[in-house]
Parts: sequence; structure tokens; C-alpha cells
Amino acid sequence: MAYSPCPNDTFVFDAWAHGRVPGAPELDVTFADIDITNGIAEAAASGAGEGADDSARAGFDVLKVSYAVLPYVLDEYALLPCGGALGRGCGPLVLTREAGVDLTGGTVAVPSEKSTAYLLFRLWAADVLPGGVGEIVVLPFDQIMPAVRDGKVDGGLVIHEARFTYQNYGLHKLADMGEHWEATTGLPIPLGAIIARRGLGEGALRGLADAARASVRMAWDDPEASRGYVLEHAQEMDPAVADQHIGLYVNEFTADLGEAGYAAVRGLLTRAAAEGLVPALRPGALEFP
Repeated sequence: MAYSPCPNDTFVFDAWAHGRVPGAPELDVTFADIDITNGIAEAAASGAGEGADDSARAGFDVLKVSYAVLPYVLDEYALLPCGGALGRGCGPLVLTREAGVDLTGGTVAVPSEKSTAYLLFRLWAADVLPGGVGEIVVLPFDQIMPAVRDGKVDGGLVIHEARFTYQNYGLHKLADMGEHWEATTGLPIPLGAIIARRGLGEGALRGLADAARASVRMAWDDPEASRGYVLEHAQEMDPAVADQHIGLYVNEFTADLGEAGYAAVRGLLTRAAAEGLVPALRPGALEFP
């Protein structure tokens, strides 16, 4: 399995990764930023056809990816109904050096062009910036706020703990992609998904979902049990910020997508396909065995 070192993932998967979920398959964990896992999933999906070698077909059994990448990988992977990140009030932010900047024709740094954050940004820009932005620059997420602060770019799209720390860089929030999404759809914000290789079979997929759900609930039942694992991988993050991060991104949708969660995912990908940003989903692509 590959997931990010972010506090929400390490909190959610701590019990499973450390063998405390009864009956769960043993995990061999690789840490990777979501832009990397998106690429891994796409490479495995594109190599899944006739003539592909075993490594291209297999990839990882389980991956944390952006919801935005699902249209490219759902032939090879199934969306698990739990373990991911959706929510309300937790969307990506557009930051600028000065308040109220007009980004029409400007340069904007983003963490990935295949991320859900970027998809939400494109949908926001289509609604509020009819002239469009200028250049899009992809930067590692930890370089985006310094680039905005130093005037290297006009704006930056940030995710995760940057919601709590951007003021430290003297930056201003121009817009909240989540607020725009919720205001225009009424739906929660889809961010990160857990996918598993369809070739494992229906029984194994159900077992993986059960293990992920159990790991979430064990984390809630005993939050201190994951503390060391979370902080070990939190990249020198302040413990209070790590707690805020977990509180924002680990919620009822992490335990079960439910009707509202699936509606949010379908809504995002259907609207994005209508804008020509992603391929249309095939019928039944989001169904879980």
C-alpha cells in the first residue's frame, strides 16, 4: 500500500499498518506524496492491457490518490467506500501576496495538475475568472507559499496544513475552493480516495474495505495510540497543527462514503467531464463489489 505521510493518512492507517486490526491483511507501506501515487495508479492502469508486464499490471495493491485521477484508473482499480478524505470546510485555498488580487492572466502555482485541488481550482476559475489565468506552474506543495511570498508567482493553490499556516508567510486568502464548491453544489468536498486493484477479486476487496474501516474506528477509539506514528512522519509539523489536520480531514466520510459522499464524487467528476477537464466515467465505474 502507498499513502502520504500526512497526519490524516498516518492516523487512519496506524492500526492496520501495525497489525492491530484483527484478521486484516498485512500491509507493506510505502510513503509517497499524492502526486506520486496518482502517477503510479495511472502507469499501472495504462499498462494493464494485453502485453503489459506483471509489474505494470500490478502496481500497488492499494493506493491513496486524488479523486481527480479516478476517470483514468477505474478500469484497473476499484474505489473503496472508506479510508479517504472528503468533508466540509476543508477545501484548497488560493493565496496571494496582497489582498484582493485579480488573477486574470496571472501565474498560479499548483501542487499537481492531476489533483482534486487543481480540478476544484479549474471549476472555480471557470466561474469567477472569465478571462482565465495565465501560466500554471507545478511546484511541490511545501514550495508554493514561499514562491507566493517572494513574488515568484501571482498566486498559489495550497492544501492540507497550509490552511492553518499561511498567515505565517504574510499571505492573504483570495478564495476557498471548498466554499465555492459547497455553495454551488451543496455537496461535501471530495479530496483523496483509497483505491485497490480489481484483480485481487471481490472477496479481497471487501476485506480491504473492512480493514480500512476498522482501522479508522480504532484510531477514533484510541487517538493516542497513533500519536508517535503521526508525528514521526509529519515533516516537523507542529503537533497542534497535526491535530487540526486530523480533525478536519478524518470524519464520517472516512468511515463510509455513504450516499452524500458518492454524490459528491459523481458530482465533481461529472461536472469536470462536462468542462472537458477529465474523461467521462463509464457506467458503474464507482460501484464497489
